[in-house]
Amino acid sequence: MMNTSISPKISLIALLAISLTILGSCKKKEQKEEATAPPVSGPKKTGVAEFEYFKYEGKDERFKTSIDPKNQFFNPIVAGYYPDPSICRKGDTYYLVNSSFGYFPGVPIFTSKDLVNWKQIGHVLDRPSQLNLHDKHGISSGIFAPAISYNEANDTFYMITTDVFGIGNFYVTTKDPEKGWSDPILLPEVANIDPSFHFDDDGKAYIVHNDAPENGPDWDGQRTIRIHEFNVATGKTIGKSKEIIRGGANPAERPIWIEGPHLYKINGYYYLMCAEGGTGWYHSEVIFRSRSPWGPYEAAPTNPILTQRDLPANRENIVAAAGHADMIQTPEGDWWAVFLGTRPYNNDAFNTGRETFLLPVTWENDFPIILKKGLSVPTVVAKNGLMPGSQHLTGNFIFDENFEKDKLDHSWIFIRTPKQTFYKLENGKLAITPLAISTEESLSPSAVLRRQQHTNFSVETQLEYTPLSKNDFAGLVLFQNEKYQFLFGKTFIDGRENIVVYRVENQKVLLVSKALTSAEINSPLKLKVEGRGGMADLLYSTDGKSWIALVSNADITNLSTSKAQGFVGTCIGLYATKKN
Repeated sequence: MMNTSISPKISLIALLAISLTILGSCKKKEQKEEATAPPVSGPKKTGVAEFEYFKYEGKDERFKTSIDPKNQFFNPIVAGYYPDPSICRKGDTYYLVNSSFGYFPGVPIFTSKDLVNWKQIGHVLDRPSQLNLHDKHGISSGIFAPAISYNEANDTFYMITTDVFGIGNFYVTTKDPEKGWSDPILLPEVANIDPSFHFDDDGKAYIVHNDAPENGPDWDGQRTIRIHEFNVATGKTIGKSKEIIRGGANPAERPIWIEGPHLYKINGYYYLMCAEGGTGWYHSEVIFRSRSPWGPYEAAPTNPILTQRDLPANRENIVAAAGHADMIQTPEGDWWAVFLGTRPYNNDAFNTGRETFLLPVTWENDFPIILKKGLSVPTVVAKNGLMPGSQHLTGNFIFDENFEKDKLDHSWIFIRTPKQTFYKLENGKLAITPLAISTEESLSPSAVLRRQQHTNFSVETQLEYTPLSKNDFAGLVLFQNEKYQFLFGKTFIDGRENIVVYRVENQKVLLVSKALTSAEINSPLKLKVEGRGGMADLLYSTDGKSWIALVSNADITNLSTSKAQGFVGTCIGLYATKKN
């Protein structure tokens, strides 16, 4: 997770500066609730951008291997920017959540019967009363490291998280994750980031979290883990908290950024599992145990129990930055772990963000091991009794959205919490009424987006739109943050409608513009992006048959998290604005 304090005294600049340092070192599914305010209604307005469809296709080599979907699965199990996974189980049903940072709705939630084949059932934070992301929320602030837990004693689910530059640490509850969650319950006494619940078999409950060291750090990057007792009946913490881990698994080595803690009780021991080393290349997972939740804790001799930092960078089907794990036991008694990782190209570039992976847990000397030292995270993993179904989460799937339903698929998201309504679904089209807000501003523009889930991919749409001035633009946006993106669509230049491509890397550069003929203006415009790692072709068609390359081999490494910095991956969206 984000590796820093969120003390109100720390400025946004300081927070982002620390983030940069850490990173440098280290189908169609029915939506049951609207994700934002109701879309615009009434007569069609001049300048409205209408999108006929949105087609996304994954083309990664690693997923072209033939597998038996009933007994094997692909890693990652949830591809694209779905980091910091947390998991729980009620009966035979599993629930998974991920960080969402500066996007709304917040905290995507999935359900599964086999740990592999997941279905998104919505978002935990799906209304403004739960999540108000404003202009102070950078794309890499907002919701960090949500942790989901099920308390069997009161048949209640809990999701606890941190809203960085918002309301701080809080939790929400529900009896049924598919029917919505409560408004936030604040925990001002729980400082910093990465809180997680543990509900003990004796009725007691605890919160563990990352914090600053008592009396200050002994070295740069040193963090600690604290514990609070939690009163389930009152919904509040009890008494004083305690520092239970200071530094990390081996303090003599001065480890950095102990964080992402989860507490489990297994065979009479309390196991405390944490991420260590920062969320970049040096990322890892370590574990401790104690007879008491308050400690003292001993570190496993096998630590780290998961890392890829010691392996050669040129290995095939590379997975890097593995860590920030959570474990779950199946009804049959087996243990599995979800964790984040990245799939870099060109050494350290990755546009897909940090993704969710799954591996079986083995045990050695009464400590769990997610992956033995020296082994690479495998792309294909064996697991018997799988229940494959139609999904758009891993493998080389095709997501083909024709906008025929009255609500958007759960996979669509918005940049920050929308403050105005701007879209509607009608007649098999997504109609966006452009706002006078740009994707280059720290606001909530008129854009709907999905995550890029493959290194190699294609995305295609059809646009009907008449720009009225040079400030008008509609088309595709490939978005990392306000300063790193691509824009491909239609605008108005020198009295004529033009197809344009802009590349944004701190500065906005017009790569190419092409004036449309009268015949082309009166025809629907198809736009396509063919991405191949750090390069892409941007093509258009006005006859619906032949494609013309407007830009070939465009440099899209500006969409890599390693270049743009922060904690998110690229999102691809349909966008219109009056402020181009």
